[in-house]
Parts: sequence; C-alpha cells; structure tokens
Amino acid sequence: MIVRERPGPLRLLLAWKGSVVPHILPHIVLTGMFAAAVTWVSRHHYLDGMVDYTLLPFTIMGIALSIFLSVRNTATYDRWWEARKHWGHMVYEFRSLARTGTIYLSPERRRELLTRCLAHAHLLRGQLRGEDVRSDLPGSLAPELIDQALSTRNPAAFMLHRAGEVLAEAHKAGDLDSVATAALDQHLHGLAGIQAASERIALTPLPFAYTLLAHRTAYVFCYLLPFGLVGVAGWFTPVFTAIVAYTFFGLDRLSEQLEFPFGRHTNDLPLDAICRIHEISVAEALGDPAPEPLQPVKYQLQ
Repeated sequence: MIVRERPGPLRLLLAWKGSVVPHILPHIVLTGMFAAAVTWVSRHHYLDGMVDYTLLPFTIMGIALSIFLSVRNTATYDRWWEARKHWGHMVYEFRSLARTGTIYLSPERRRELLTRCLAHAHLLRGQLRGEDVRSDLPGSLAPELIDQALSTRNPAAFMLHRAGEVLAEAHKAGDLDSVATAALDQHLHGLAGIQAASERIALTPLPFAYTLLAHRTAYVFCYLLPFGLVGVAGWFTPVFTAIVAYTFFGLDRLSEQLEFPFGRHTNDLPLDAICRIHEISVAEALGDPAPEPLQPVKYQLQ
C-alpha cells in the first residue's frame, strides 16, 4: 500500500510509484501508434469515401463505458475496504484478548494463547499470499506444532484450534470458569470470522464475464476512437486517443488490483505491517521487548 504525503500538483502529475501507468504503458503507446497510423492514412486521403464517422456514437459509448467501469471499480473497492476492515478488526481482537487474558489466565497460559494466536495471523497472511511464513512465526512456538500446522490444508485454522485447546485445558483444570472461558473464546471466535471473511474475498472473484466485458469494451472503444477523432482533431488524434486510453485502461487495471487485495501489488493491503502491529501488542502484553513498526520503503508499506 502506498503511504506518502500528498505531493504538489506537478509531482502528483509525474508520480510513478503506485500508479498503474507502468502496467498499461505498452497499451497506451500501442493505441497512440495506431491512432497515428489512422491519422497518416486519413491525411493522405486513403480513407476518403470509406469511413465517415461522427463523434456522437463514441460520446454515447464513452459515457456508458465510464459508468460501467465506475460501477466495477466501486465493487472492487468495496472488496478492498471490506478486507481492510476485517484486518483492522483483528488488531482489536488481539488487544482485547491480551487484556482479557491478563484477568483470567496465568502468565504461562496467557503466553501460550497469545503466541498461538499470533502464529495464526502469520499463517493466515501466508495462506492469502501463497508465501512461506515459517521464519516469521514466534520463536517460542514448539517446532513440532509448527510442522503439524504446515502439514495441514489450512494451517491458520489448525493453529486457531490449538489456541482454543489452551482454554479447554485451563477450563478442565478448574483455572477458568464458564464465564471466563466464554469471554476469552469470544475473541477466538472473532479471529475465526476474520479468517472466513478473508478466505471468501480471496477465493471469490468478480464474475469473469463481468471482467471480460469491461476489458473488451475498453479496448474496442480505444481502437475505434481514432476514426471518429481524425476528422476534427487531425494530428492531435494520437494525443487524445492516448489520454482516453490511459483513463479507461487505467480504471480496468486498477480494478484488477483491488479485486484481490491480499497480494503484494503497490495498492494491496499491508498485511506484513498489520502482523507487526499484532507482534507489538502481544509483546507489550507479555512484557517482552516490542519490535519496531514496519516503515514504508520507497513509499510502499508491505
């Protein structure tokens, strides 16, 4: 995720980091070159009598395409924001669990519970990003428990289940009554809900036909546009075509990035930084030295 102060007008115009331009620049150049070729052919009167377009069809089609892309971007942004709210709520669950555990659990059981929950967060991050997070797991976690978790199909769910076993053992030993057990389990229930919501977002893309329609329409519009502009814009046709292509191709590409918010694109969620917040919360609750928060590198927070 890009984290930076808003630059001035000129720097904002030339900003490259976090922009979709690097991803769509070849397409913009290609449409501009195509528009230049159409203009050259038209200026040499090779198109006389063959095409006689007005801008009215392109105006109507452009308005419809803009509305369609806006609706699609709204849908993908809702997915991005929903994912951010769930991972923000995870911070609340960790801090509340640490506070409630201080009231009801012994220091040893509290450490074990928070350590397993912290491992759950890292394992969930690894599942969503398809990465190996073994090196990020808490060092105090038993190696055999880590091996068992990573050998399952859902390591995050496995580790959360093992966190629940800490409460079950304390309850059976008589160290927790039913009210205290329910109070602590409520936060584990919240973490399970966050995992389920994250998996739903990650595994349920927008309907492919919806994405395909927007992609095809944007390309058809941008490659037909020079035929409508050449009669009124002349040699400025490639410039105007490239500007329109930047807008429509950019919206299309941005919606693709926001549709899956758990990756490592510049506009994806900073899951590493959020997990570091969990590490700080757990360390401070246990009285351990807390690590430093992650800082953006070249304006990007992972």
